[in-house]
Amino acid sequence: MARFPASLVLVGAGKMGGAMLEGWLAGGLDPRHISVIDPKPADHLKALATRHGFALNPSDVPTSAEVVVLAIKPQMLDEAAPHFQQVIGPNTLVVSVLAGKTVADLSSRLPQGQTPRAIVRAMPNLPASVGRGVTGCYAATGVSSDQCAMTTTLLSCIGGVEWVAEESLIDAVTSVSGSGPAYVFYLVECLAKAGEAQGLPADVAARLARMTITGAGELLHQSELSPATLRENVTSPGGTTAAALEVLMADDGMRPLMVKAVDAARKRGVALSG
Repeated sequence: MARFPASLVLVGAGKMGGAMLEGWLAGGLDPRHISVIDPKPADHLKALATRHGFALNPSDVPTSAEVVVLAIKPQMLDEAAPHFQQVIGPNTLVVSVLAGKTVADLSSRLPQGQTPRAIVRAMPNLPASVGRGVTGCYAATGVSSDQCAMTTTLLSCIGGVEWVAEESLIDAVTSVSGSGPAYVFYLVECLAKAGEAQGLPADVAARLARMTITGAGELLHQSELSPATLRENVTSPGGTTAAALEVLMADDGMRPLMVKAVDAARKRGVALSG
């Protein structure tokens, strides 16, 4: 049965780390089991620690925590490594949300002679901040089924969790769901501009576009129907929606453009990971 860890150290509590922390607290992880390492804690983090009672930058962090979650900026890995090495033991599960940092990168910066065999790379996305994110995960060789289940339990506190079988697929996860919210936000911008082009006041077009996308997203979230079926339900033969979809679904329409965009993001992720 999946469970929360007996001891968890969070390294870095910025936007994503902070979102995970709040999700764990809301999801029932005992704050007495949490230690947070953040050299420059924001006032919000300090207030959260005071309210819930988890340890913030304690002098007596666990020397071999059951789980260590790395949520620092990728470019800070080398600088931060000395601060979190002491909490990692040979049986520690390391969960990294550092984009572009491979299992090999992480292993090379962990304590020599006691490098953990259990490393999970995770790629959450921005909606995690409102508990509606999705995280793609890859488990390196040596991660047990129990540790995978524990990772799923932790990350389910901020949304859905999907596992991939190959580390290289994390770049694909990043290009689809990691970067995906930006694609949706840009769709709202484009839809609003299209409304303006039809004569709508800019503020009205912006509100219509925003509420249309958020409403459609909520319908998709609540419905058991496929996106294709929902689309068909909106589309009357020969009607206005059908006319628009003829443009969007043309051979040079939205699908090939999205494939090209996602592939560009994947290639950039590969380049950044070296």
